[in-house]
Amino acid sequence: QVQLVESGGGFVQAGGSLRLSCTVSGIIFGDNDWACYRQAPGKQSKFIARISASGSRIHDVSVKGRFTISRDNAKNTVYLQMNSLKTCDTDVYYCNTIPNHQDYWGQGTQVTVSS
Repeated sequence: QVQLVESGGGFVQAGGSLRLSCTVSGIIFGDNDWACYRQAPGKQSKFIARISASGSRIHDVSVKGRFTISRDNAKNTVYLQMNSLKTCDTDVYYCNTIPNHQDYWGQGTQVTVSS
């Protein structure tokens, strides 16, 4: 059974930083490309960043220069370092494989940025 557990969210003031983690079990982590998304209640998820099995990264223009995706294959974990946070970054954050698997979505982790 594949399980993805997101953590590291919280409350932070604008300009602050958080590091999100997505720990994976039940799948060969190192063979997969991974991506991070955000989603507000009742809205479609939005792509933030992806990292390939070889470590190549792509970041959405909205977070480029502020967020960095990384992976640790030994820990089966994807990280999203979030710097210079803005109030508009407030959302629930998730990870999934590329391509997405509907059954892999976890509970997400809430990020709230105050002004």
